[in-house]
Parts: sequence; structure tokens; C-alpha cells
Amino acid sequence: MQFSITNDEKEQLLGTLKTANLRFQHIYPGDKPDRQPVHTVYGGANLFKADTCKKMGEIALQHLQTNAPDFIMLAKALQLADNFPLPAAAFNALPEAGKKSSPYWLHYTVYEKIIKKLQTEAVEDFRIDFEDGFGNRPDEEEDATAVTAARELALGMQNKTVSPFIGIRIKPFTEDLKHRSVRTLDIFLTTLLEHTHGILPANFVVMLPKVTIPEQVTTLVRLFEILEKKHRLAPGSLQMETMVEATQIIMDDEGRNPLMRIIRASEGRCIAAHFGTYDYTASCGITAKYQTMSHPVCDFAHHMTKVALGGTGIFLSDGATNVIPIGPHKGDHLTFEQQAENREVIYHAWRMGFHHTTHSLINGFYQGWDLNPAQLPMRYAATYHFFLSNYNDAVFRLKTFIERSAISTLTKDIFDDAATGQGLLNFFIKAINCGAVSETEVLATGLTLEEIRSRSFYRIIEGRRGK
Repeated sequence: MQFSITNDEKEQLLGTLKTANLRFQHIYPGDKPDRQPVHTVYGGANLFKADTCKKMGEIALQHLQTNAPDFIMLAKALQLADNFPLPAAAFNALPEAGKKSSPYWLHYTVYEKIIKKLQTEAVEDFRIDFEDGFGNRPDEEEDATAVTAARELALGMQNKTVSPFIGIRIKPFTEDLKHRSVRTLDIFLTTLLEHTHGILPANFVVMLPKVTIPEQVTTLVRLFEILEKKHRLAPGSLQMETMVEATQIIMDDEGRNPLMRIIRASEGRCIAAHFGTYDYTASCGITAKYQTMSHPVCDFAHHMTKVALGGTGIFLSDGATNVIPIGPHKGDHLTFEQQAENREVIYHAWRMGFHHTTHSLINGFYQGWDLNPAQLPMRYAATYHFFLSNYNDAVFRLKTFIERSAISTLTKDIFDDAATGQGLLNFFIKAINCGAVSETEVLATGLTLEEIRSRSFYRIIEGRRGK
């Protein structure tokens, strides 16, 4: 067999391509298998206490059990089902096999998992907020609040009452607020590290809001470097998040999407981009009545963000539902009519929160914002319903994919579709992380516990090829 291309020519040609391929892979490494919290709870810095997350869980659990004391009432409130042949107590008494064969197993399981989650880890991520949740106050007051909040966080770390992910949201780096923003971060971190002997909380992050130009991110990176050096932190210890809150971060003055340039400006420190529903809709000229997560302009911004940052490993988070499920009437001695009106208001807000979270999940946004403990039950209701209702289909698809890869291994065919396999694996990793399913339940895919815990489809395939 004769060839027109010499080996040297081929190596030179493909060597050049290798450089370009590796550069592309560096920019787009794919989705990270690291744990991503399902939400971020924002709370004013002036209200933050060491046990805030614990108390939020207690309030959320009481709110759920008061307004939906069993899974049937929750399913009816969310209009997921109407008629149940058995009362909740009778269903609970069924053997496990009987429950699993019932068409109401999904509703029962979702409810039970919500209860467990609120009892054990109601808040996955919390942001101590010095921006919208705090407002513009005199310098003396914000200085004092930065010190107090830092001390409370240090105490929470000591008492192990801090959420698994936590951080601070500073004010934006606009001309009028940049000095105040730097001052708050400096005071907060200095106080915190003094009280923790130089230890940051696990998964600590600084949120920079209202980013519009890469230079704002670059400035925060330089500030991080100064703070790390001053406090003897390892280089790269301080990480950040950016926010998508203005039309200019979707399209700049040259008609380009600047999100990738903003991420590059972070020099590897930016781990997530969060959507600010109400600032973004306001920047589009949408009046307050229509500023909701379901507005079409939000979907447009989401798709543009996905296109710009897809495959980069940057976590994406949706915004918040601003309708809080709290009834208008307070007190222990309400009339029947007042109780009914409270339930109507709460159930309406529940359905809206459930719908918004489900919409985000369907569109590939696995994280969102919560503003009040009363919103937490619906965050988990929607999340668990999403994962469990897709469980059987995902098991079949991943199992089939694993079998395909095994066949290609045995026949020595080329199998180069690891990205799809990683996407299927990530579905289960996210489901495990939030408590929707257990590792044992994922064994139905044909994976071993060791393979699941590797979190890498590529490693799984390589491991099977080596056997």
C-alpha cells in the first residue's frame, strides 16, 4: 500500500492540530463533577447569626408540616394529583413493596425526602449579603456589621452550624460603591481570619454583583492577591462568583457576548455565574408587575449564558422567586375564613416556586436562589420531583451507554463519546448530592460504587478497558 504523505509530514501536520485541540480542551474541559448546591440563600448581613442556617431549617420544617402535614396535602396543594384512594396514614402502613408499586409512590417519596432534608441540611449554600439584602447604610454601621457577621461566621464554624457552602456578597465595583465594597471585604476577612486563626470556611466564595466589564473582575483578583499575602493564605484560596444582571453582560457595545472575557479576567478564580432576575428584567425595561423568572427575557439571558459558558465548568445558577409563601393573617386564633385565605396564598406561592424551580431544572440550571425559609420546602419538592420522575429513564440510558462502551472495548472499536456519558453520570451525581437518590440506587445503572465515586465517565471507561 502506497501513501502520498510521509510520516514526518503527517506528524508535523497532526502536531499542529494537537496544539489547537489541547487549547480547546483547556478552555472547554466540560462540566465539573464537583458538588453544586441546589440553591443559594441570601440574607442580610445585619441579620446573620452563627445558627442562622439551623434556625432556617427549623422554620422551613414547621412551615411545611403546618400547611401540608402529609404527602397527600402537598400533592394536592401543588396540583400534582387529585384523588387518593387511601389516607396518608393507611398508605404509610403499607409494606415497602406496596408503596413502590403504587402510582403515588413518587409523591410519598418526595415528601419524605423533603422532611429528612429539612431536618439534616436545610440550607446548602448561604450568602451573607451586603448588597441588596443590606442596602446603603452609613459607613460606621456597615463597618460594625462586617465585624459582627465575621465573628458570627467564625462561631458557626466552631459550632458546626454553617452550611456546606457559604460566602459573602459585597457591593458592586461601580464608581460610587467600589471603595465601600473593598472596605467591607477587607474588614470582614480580616476579622474572620483573626477569629479562625487563618482558616477559611469550606467552599467559601465572594460574590461580585452587577458585573458589566472584565476590569471589575480583574480588580477583585488583584485585591484577592493582596489579602492572601497579608493573611498568609495559599495563593488561589479566595474564589469568586459573578452575576448576570444587566443586558450589557449578555451583549456589549460591539455586539459580542462578553461573559467568556469576564470569566477569563478572573484568572481561574470564578466558579459560578448567578442570574439576577429582577435587576436583569429591570435593565430590559420590564415593569415590576412582570419581573418574574418566567418572563421570556430571562429565558433569552439563560440561553445566551449557556451558549457562552457551556463546557467551561462554570456553575450556573438561576435567580429567585420573589413571591414568599406567607399568609396575610397572623396569630393563633384565626377564623376559618382567615385560615382558608392563608392556605390559598401559601399554596399559590408554593405552586409558583415549584414551577419556577422545575423550569430552571428543565433548562439545565441546577441551582437557584431562595430568600426566605418558607421557600425551602418547595426548592426540594421541585428538585426531588425532577430527579425521581426522571430516574428510570436516566438509569436505562446510562446502563445502555455503559453496555455500548463495554462492547466497543471488547471489539477494540473507537468509543469517543465520553461527554454524553459524563452528562448522564452528572445527572446521578447531582441527584446523590442533594439527597434525591442514594449511591445504592445508582447501582441499577451497572456501575460499581467505586466507579460512581470516581465522578468521571472517562476514568470509568479507562478502568474497564484495563481489565
